[in-house]
Amino acid sequence: MKPALPRSDATAAIKSALARNPVVALLGPRQCGKSTLARQLAAEAGRTLFLDLENPADLAVLAEPMQALANFRGLVVLDEVQRRPDLFPVLRVLADRKPRPARFLVLGSASPDLLRQSSETLAGRSAFIDLAGFTLREVGADKAGRLWQRGGFPRSFLAGSEALSATWRDDFVRTFVERDLGQLGFNLPAAAVRRFWTMLAHYHGQTWNASEIGRSLGVSDQTTRSYLDALTGALFVRQLPPWFENLGKRQTKAPKIYIRDSGLFHTLMGLADRRTLLAHPKLGASWEGFAIEQVIARFPTRDTYFWATHAGAELDLFMMTGGKRIGFEFKFNDAPSTTKSMHIALADLKLDHLWVVHPGLHRHPLGDRIEAIGLAELATSVTQIA
Repeated sequence: MKPALPRSDATAAIKSALARNPVVALLGPRQCGKSTLARQLAAEAGRTLFLDLENPADLAVLAEPMQALANFRGLVVLDEVQRRPDLFPVLRVLADRKPRPARFLVLGSASPDLLRQSSETLAGRSAFIDLAGFTLREVGADKAGRLWQRGGFPRSFLAGSEALSATWRDDFVRTFVERDLGQLGFNLPAAAVRRFWTMLAHYHGQTWNASEIGRSLGVSDQTTRSYLDALTGALFVRQLPPWFENLGKRQTKAPKIYIRDSGLFHTLMGLADRRTLLAHPKLGASWEGFAIEQVIARFPTRDTYFWATHAGAELDLFMMTGGKRIGFEFKFNDAPSTTKSMHIALADLKLDHLWVVHPGLHRHPLGDRIEAIGLAELATSVTQIA
C-alpha cells in the first residue's frame, strides 16, 4: 500500500536507523500513518515478515516468539507491539546475534509499557523515531491553511470535505477515549478523560496549573497529573518544559501545554470550520500551537523549551541545535515587530538568532540577530535555517 503523500524525510530516517541498529522503534499516535509507511518500506525491502499484533492470526504466529523469529532472514515488522511487551527480551537476544540475519522495525503508540520495556531491554541496540501526522514540509506550503484547520492525521487531512474531516476527528476522539486508551495501558475512566481533554484544550498555550484544573474537575492534583501524563504518553499532548538559566530572576517552572494536532484541538474546542476558527478568541493560540509543531518537526533536536520570567519576559520556543541557541516567537500577524520581551530574551538567553515566525510570505530583518520569517518558508526550506 502506497501512502497518499510521500513521507520522504521519515522514510530516509527509518532506513538510516535500520542500517545502523538491529532494532528501530517507530512511535506515534494512533492513525498517524505508521503502518502505511512500514508497509511501503516492507515492499521495498523484499524479504519481509509483517505481523500486526491486533490481528489474532498474526498473534498466533508468535505463540512461541523465539521459534517464530529466530530463523527468519530479512526485515521483521511488528505492528502495535505494545500489545506484546514480553517480546522485547526476545528481541534483545535476536539483536545480539552475530552476524545479524534480520533487523526489526517495531511500531507502537507510545504506551508506558512499550517505552519502559524497550528502554530497559534494548539499550544500545535500538533507535527511536517519532512520527506524527503530516507536516507542512510534506504537504507543501500551498496546503498550509488546510493542514492547520484539519490537522495532520492522514484520514482527516485527506478527507473529501471539511464536514467529513470534522466527522472523522470527532469519531477518533470518542474511539480513542472509550477504547484505545485502555488498550495502551492507561486504566482511566473514559468520561473523566474526555472532560479533562476538552478542558485541557481551553488551556492550550498556557502554563500547566494542576490545582485549577483539578478544582474544575473535582479531582486531586495527582489525578489530573495522571490524566496529563496519559495523553502526553500517547503523543496527543505536548508538555513544553521551561528553560532555566541562573539569571537572578524568578522564572516560570511549570510546563506549557499544547494539543499537538491542530485538527484535534479544533474538534475539542467545537471549531468545525475555518470561518468559526477565525472568529474565535483562541485563534492566536491555535496558530501558535500549529506553528510550534511544524518548527519542532523541522529541526533535528529533542531539546525544546519555552522561557518566561515572573516579570513578564518570555520566549515561545527555545532550542539548541547545530551548536547554536535559537529562539522563536510566533505572531499571527503578517507584519510583526519587535518587543521589549524579545530583546530581554535575546540578551538573557544569549541567543545566536531569534526568529519571529508569522503566517505571511515575507522574510526580513527586524534588528540585530532578529529576523521575521513566514512559517511556510521556515518549515519547508531544504536549506539550513538555524
